[in-house]
Amino acid sequence: MEKRISMLVLLILLCILSNGVNGKTKARKSEINRRLKLLNKPAVKTIKSEDGDIIACVDIYKQPAFDHPALKNHTIQMQPSFIPSTETPNGERENSRPVVSQLWKKRGSCPKGTIPIRRIRRRELLRTNGRKSPEHLKGTKKIATQDRFMHLNNTKGSILYPTPENRSTAILLTYGYNYVGASGEINVWNPRVERLPEFTTAQIWLKSGAVNNFESVEAGWTVHPAEYSDARTRFFVYWTVDGYKKTGCFDHTCYGFVQTSTEIALGGAVEPGSSSFQQQYVLPINIFMDPTTTNWWLVFHNITVGYWPGSLFFSLKHSATSVEWGGQVYSVNVRKTPHTKTAMGSGYDAEELYGFACFIGQPRVLDYSKSYKYPTFVAVWKDEYNCYSAVNYKAGNANDEATFFFGGPGQSYRCP
Repeated sequence: MEKRISMLVLLILLCILSNGVNGKTKARKSEINRRLKLLNKPAVKTIKSEDGDIIACVDIYKQPAFDHPALKNHTIQMQPSFIPSTETPNGERENSRPVVSQLWKKRGSCPKGTIPIRRIRRRELLRTNGRKSPEHLKGTKKIATQDRFMHLNNTKGSILYPTPENRSTAILLTYGYNYVGASGEINVWNPRVERLPEFTTAQIWLKSGAVNNFESVEAGWTVHPAEYSDARTRFFVYWTVDGYKKTGCFDHTCYGFVQTSTEIALGGAVEPGSSSFQQQYVLPINIFMDPTTTNWWLVFHNITVGYWPGSLFFSLKHSATSVEWGGQVYSVNVRKTPHTKTAMGSGYDAEELYGFACFIGQPRVLDYSKSYKYPTFVAVWKDEYNCYSAVNYKAGNANDEATFFFGGPGQSYRCP
């Protein structure tokens, strides 16, 4: 009798647990369906790219950004009030040329009054939720696993640089002034990503605020199969107001970035890419704050793509206090053995230099003089020098400025 009662109690408990799990699953599916409906706005026209992406030409006034509570009564700024002048560099590379197209544009274009938005798939939201830190991979509540100090221009002065959890970076950094813009030409490659949901980026960051709770606007290229469902190299934008803790997302997967261009799709594949011994291609990125509106504008190869509204931010509403150029790998297997095999940059070490290693040319900052210039103070930083290296290389000609090289294969004989 007692055995039968125990079995009955066990069955009841199993039913309760099962109903709880089913309830959570249904709630999760319901939330994903709700978000998909909000993000995938009705299209005036659709374009099917040869890589399988569906590009929706959406009414510019109905884009996802305006679902953000802070943007309910936002008035679109169609063009920046000014575009800062760029300093003419010395030693410009004649055999590099910019990426000028996205893959989807081979199949059509969006009409005036609309913007191209890449359709987001259900599996992509389930895997990453559009975030840099997938919730199901958070090992702890810490944002930084360790904090270290770096020196600018080999001076005695140093700054605290946090190492974010599950990330490995190799960057050129400048810090300490009020920056209202940054630019650079990012060499385009297609590095290997070992497994989901790992990703690799080459990008520019502008940051402000506390080191472990910073605000940032970011843009560049990424290989992120979990986010985009393939291993192509894609143009991306990102932002956060709390150091990736609870806010921020890629492209249009949360509400914030206001797009104005009919020519560029956030998250769209870029081509062609660079190859060893072959032509080197670059992705020119320019991010600057409009002093009239405090909106942070993004320019991709002379195309004004759109902006992050100043109303999204607190510190960045005034200026950035640091700028970073370089690469980042996300994996739970960084700073561990065995290390991830996800590559950064081209997959070659920075010391291989031009034609092999990924580079960012002509790194520039903008201050209140409203003219771009090479930063006065810089530092090179790499979290794992045996896995992903970085070097600010200057050739023999004293008039040439340094070019920043970075990257690596991940796991190797030097990075077990």
